[in-house]
Amino acid sequence: MLKKMGWCLLTLMTSLSVQANDKAVIGSTANMYVSHAELPYVARIDTGAVNTSLHAIDLKVEGGSAKNMKDNIGKMLSFTTENGQGQTKRLQAKIVKTSTVSNSQGTETRYMVDLDVGFKGKERKVRVNLRDRSHMDYKLLIGRNWLKGRYVVDVADKKYIGPVAPISIVESGMMFKTRIDTGAVENSLHAVDFKIDNEDSDMEKNVGKVIHFTTENEKGESKVVKSRIVETSLIRNAQGSEVRYMVELNIGEAGEEYKVKVNLRDRSKMTYKLLIGRNWLQGHYIVDVSM
Repeated sequence: MLKKMGWCLLTLMTSLSVQANDKAVIGSTANMYVSHAELPYVARIDTGAVNTSLHAIDLKVEGGSAKNMKDNIGKMLSFTTENGQGQTKRLQAKIVKTSTVSNSQGTETRYMVDLDVGFKGKERKVRVNLRDRSHMDYKLLIGRNWLKGRYVVDVADKKYIGPVAPISIVESGMMFKTRIDTGAVENSLHAVDFKIDNEDSDMEKNVGKVIHFTTENEKGESKVVKSRIVETSLIRNAQGSEVRYMVELNIGEAGEEYKVKVNLRDRSKMTYKLLIGRNWLQGHYIVDVSM
């Protein structure tokens, strides 16, 4: 009997694990779209909120508003919404429900409407409560009614990135069409014409010194970059092994760069002049090769 119960428990746990794995991962914020408004929003993903909430002001019930908000259910409501970039749109939707929300400021009753919300091109209908969020950082809040059954939330805020992505290197002032390579431990940047201040023939003795090198992106744009050698790296590949200098550069999606170690090598014969490895991806990105 105990053996049978144990088997049933194992089966149940496996089933729950499979169900969880079937759900997509979403971070604590996401770029969302409200198709009725034709506006993009940076949305806060909030598992503490039952319902999704959208910034709305100047609410007007068509035909006049009844004193009791519940008596307006079924009527058309017009309102103005605004995203984080200051873009506004006047919308119209049918009131489908009212919602009483309790928070640190007390309780308030809000109108609820059905809107298509989600990633652009993949929006789906969800019930949304309307409130003035003008003093809040996020004009769209995604609640459990949008997440349930479809998403798990990763508060580490990992984002998805494809096998090729446009990546910026701040020190070069250039964008690179970049290969995202989970098989590579380190990032690698095309670099030629090395000039090291007080260079020594022993590479290890150059660690800590300033290095100047020329890099180039796939468009043929080039720039001389100045950095400091932080260490050397022994790289093994199909051609054998080689020692490369490593520097720290600010690398990332435009406006979201962060400092990371990069090894320098001549990649002139390679399609991608910048290769992103696990030391840039780890803790920040999930790679989706279908993107």
